[in-house]
Amino acid sequence: MFSAQMRAHRQRRGLTQEELAAGAGVSVRSIRNLESGRITNPRPGTVRSLADALGLRDTERDRFCESASDDPALVAAPAAGPAPGRPAPAQLPADVAGFVGRADHLRRLSELLDGTERPSAVVISAIAGTAGVGKTALAVRWAHTVRDRFPDGQLYVNLRGYDPDRPAEPGEVLTRFLNALGIAGSDVPADPDERAARYRTEIAGRRMLIVLDNAATVEQVRPLLPGSHSCAVLVTSRDSMAGLVAVHGGQRLELDLLPRADALDLLHRLIGERVDADPGAAATLAELCAHLPLALRVAVELAAARPATPLTELVAELADQQQRLELLDADGDPRASVTAVFSWSLRQLPPEVARAFRLAGLHPGPDFDEYAVAALAGTEPAPARRALGRLARAHLVHPTGPGRYGMHDLLRAYAMGLATEHETAPGCRAATGRLLDYYLSSAAAATECLQLTSGHANPDLPKAGTPAPDLTGRDPAQRWLDAERPCLVAATAHAAAHGWPGHAVGFSRTLYRYLEGGHWLDAMSVHGYARDAARLAGDAAGHAHALLGLSTITIPLGRIDTTAEHLEAALTLFQQVGDPIGEGRTLANLGVIAKRRGNYPAAVELGERALALFQSAGHSAGEGMALHNLGVIETHLGRFEAAVEHMTQALTSHRRTGQSNAEGVALHNLGLAAVGLGRYQEATRRYEEALALARRLAYSRLEAWALDGLGNIRTALGDPAAAIALHRQALTLFEGYGEPEGVARARNGLGEAAIAAGRPGEALTEHTRVLADRPPPDQRARACTGLGHACHARGDATAARAHYEQALRIYTEVGLDHHAGKVRAHLTALD
Repeated sequence: MFSAQMRAHRQRRGLTQEELAAGAGVSVRSIRNLESGRITNPRPGTVRSLADALGLRDTERDRFCESASDDPALVAAPAAGPAPGRPAPAQLPADVAGFVGRADHLRRLSELLDGTERPSAVVISAIAGTAGVGKTALAVRWAHTVRDRFPDGQLYVNLRGYDPDRPAEPGEVLTRFLNALGIAGSDVPADPDERAARYRTEIAGRRMLIVLDNAATVEQVRPLLPGSHSCAVLVTSRDSMAGLVAVHGGQRLELDLLPRADALDLLHRLIGERVDADPGAAATLAELCAHLPLALRVAVELAAARPATPLTELVAELADQQQRLELLDADGDPRASVTAVFSWSLRQLPPEVARAFRLAGLHPGPDFDEYAVAALAGTEPAPARRALGRLARAHLVHPTGPGRYGMHDLLRAYAMGLATEHETAPGCRAATGRLLDYYLSSAAAATECLQLTSGHANPDLPKAGTPAPDLTGRDPAQRWLDAERPCLVAATAHAAAHGWPGHAVGFSRTLYRYLEGGHWLDAMSVHGYARDAARLAGDAAGHAHALLGLSTITIPLGRIDTTAEHLEAALTLFQQVGDPIGEGRTLANLGVIAKRRGNYPAAVELGERALALFQSAGHSAGEGMALHNLGVIETHLGRFEAAVEHMTQALTSHRRTGQSNAEGVALHNLGLAAVGLGRYQEATRRYEEALALARRLAYSRLEAWALDGLGNIRTALGDPAAAIALHRQALTLFEGYGEPEGVARARNGLGEAAIAAGRPGEALTEHTRVLADRPPPDQRARACTGLGHACHARGDATAARAHYEQALRIYTEVGLDHHAGKVRAHLTALD
């Protein structure tokens, strides 16, 4: 019987009905109806989605599908696309033009996929081979030929395993993969092991292809392996990855140099007529390039750039260059041939283009644009742009996006070596310094345009000695920060590790508010690098600022104890260096922690201390923040008139100091206080003002809070349908942004609206989910109150009383007497 099979498979996998529903893209109600037998003939697409979510395959999958329908062939047919509502990432790079040969390797990969020799464990095909042999090209070509067999998507990452500065960290890759799978913000676990477990859960039962390109070690790959047989994984590496083969049941596929015939075929495809005119020279060219595809392509581009030069003459030049290099390195390594080709190619370029290539090797990030290269070279963007164009045509850099370029790791290592040789060590340091200055000053300009300053005195930043893009408009500033974020993180890491602690701290302070906008893990990296660099350099003020930055990330991630430790340490450092503004900001954040813990008297005391420090220092922005925080606490305590007074003062301060984001939050909180006073018309106006400002600023966090507030008003005014729509919009934003407290508020709002709509079952679901996520005390008590309402509506007075009593205990413990009084009234109504 289908219902019994489905229940048995679900329980064996340890899935709840809710988890199976999410995995299959169906409602929880459908799962319950299927398992109870109320639905006896499910749709074929639903059965396939359930089989995918349960990770069923082969005979087990067939039996499951046969039990669901009189036409098992129809049910068992493979799905044409991903489950509804689930992203199907398509991250494969563009297919390789002019790909030749490797037919046996392509066939072997397909045999493994077809299952004729597929082991029960996940198949990992490690393509081992020297640099430039075409590992990535083979992986990408094969992936494109089979991608239709993976309707749930394809994930790809260049692990930069042999990057001399910063290989990709598995934790960062897991975040990118989870983002691509629709998981964002605080839903991405901070702990690396938990992040890997969440990744495996998300792809369990899904038919996905995962390409892990350019790996250096098994340790870099292991956290990225799925636990599901439905996924195929392809790893490319110069290493044989023996650990993957021995421990994870992988299959090794060794890749050697191109056979002579294939090397000549590649040359023919790229410069056919010249190969036909002089086949002997073409054969010699292939030999000089060691039959390595990377070297062949670079050599061909040089030949194409000199159409009037006979191929024989070009080959003679390359032979001469290689002979001179072999006098220095005669170990027979094929990479010597690649180096010869690179050197030969560079000799044909103008000196300024060759210098741009050398200096680009010093860039610490995954890619770069003309402004970054101009900073490295100390030139204007126009010549840098022309140089990048020439280098791209010569296959010495490759496009990664509009106006952006990257380098093969072998080319980058070669370029870096040339830079050290030609520019000298001081010259290389000066070039890197110009690059860091450019990134730091441009980041400051962009965050200032977006009004994403920290509310503290801006750090003294170096002036960029080279041009920067125009970042005076909100859209250009936002686009620049988003495009350059990986490079800014890499620049911070490089600065911290190579003797620029002031730059590392500068990045931390400058990017503080931007990274707070949901880029949690990047923020942890940037502030962590700055903290370590400042501590080593003995920079107490920089150390304190970095700790303050870390605290703003650990608060929304719910790591309250860690946040308190950061803030206590920062407070001591700010006091040591005599920085009252930093001390005030730290006290204000400690007040937020006290509120989260339900210690409202301490929260008020800390807020008042912060306010006094800001007032003594004449710091208007800080004063507005402190007044704002006090108003929030007073709202929680039911002191709504005092809250309105403080919030109004804060709003005036925010507008005077140009803090638009803070202005919007103050408008929202004035709406919250107006609700407490029963002034729904005034509250609606405040929320709508906040919503309009949030959308103008592209401030999704504020937009979510405003929508949630408007939803609460619609429930209070007897319009639960409108309330549910508003809360759902807010929930989507909160989940995307990553705000656990916001998610709890939106779900509680949905539960309260469901009660108002006469649907207590839905309310039970929403409030139960809130409690499962361990929210702050006020939202925990609110959820218990909602559960009491739902049980009361279903006629279960005993359960209702238990929930109300739990809510009353929480409200009483944390001193929220205003809310406690309302719960007492509900308890009285049960008597």
